[in-house]
Amino acid sequence: MKRATVTHVGGTPDARPAVSSRLLAEAAGTFVLVFGVVGAALLAAAFDDGRGGLNVGFLGVAFALGLSVVVGAFAFANVSGAHFNPAVTVGLAVAGRFPWRLVGWYVIAQLSGGLAASTLVAAVAAGGPGDLLAGARASGFASTGWGELSPGHFSLLSAALIEVAATCVFVWVVLGVTSPGAPGALAPLAIGLTLTLVALVAIPVSNGSFNPARSFATAVWGGGVAMAQLWMSLAAPTVGALVAGATFRPLFGRRLRN
Repeated sequence: MKRATVTHVGGTPDARPAVSSRLLAEAAGTFVLVFGVVGAALLAAAFDDGRGGLNVGFLGVAFALGLSVVVGAFAFANVSGAHFNPAVTVGLAVAGRFPWRLVGWYVIAQLSGGLAASTLVAAVAAGGPGDLLAGARASGFASTGWGELSPGHFSLLSAALIEVAATCVFVWVVLGVTSPGAPGALAPLAIGLTLTLVALVAIPVSNGSFNPARSFATAVWGGGVAMAQLWMSLAAPTVGALVAGATFRPLFGRRLRN
């Protein structure tokens, strides 16, 4: 397939591999992200009810999210740009940093990789003690949302606001650290730490997604309530990404290359 020029987490635009390779990398990177965060949330966050200090809790899930992006970015940034998130792809496109003609293909790859990861976690949970998989599905399978899907039982408005704001901040950081002149070698670390930060704030409110692919992947296994609330977890991060992409140039005053 035709080659194109795309800005990636390493910094300035570069000659990119074939589109097919980029899509595979996006699927693989999103798989790593969803496997890391959902696996931590369902298999390790409340392990053995906390006995023996082996569970990781909210803090561990937030770090799992950040670390999964860091390792995925280092592994795949030179292939696809390491978006791993439809909101990031949309935000970059709005800011003129990614071609719109590839947005749909990237989103399909990200959704596919995320669903493969959540399915693997479900398969692992099926071999767990007792009714681990049934319990995970009954509790929403780490899906994002409000009310009963919110760890703190926050409202729809609260969950939507935190997802919009956190995604906006995250996409601002992605745009900033991948701009010309930014220290590109540190971009994966900065992006991963930002995700950890916003997750620490958002997990009690919405269960912390900022990523429609991650939300879709868990909602498929999370049952009726998770599927019914999925629209918020798709719409709110997209709105946050649109705001970030549209405001980045005037807010930071950068001359960004297309």
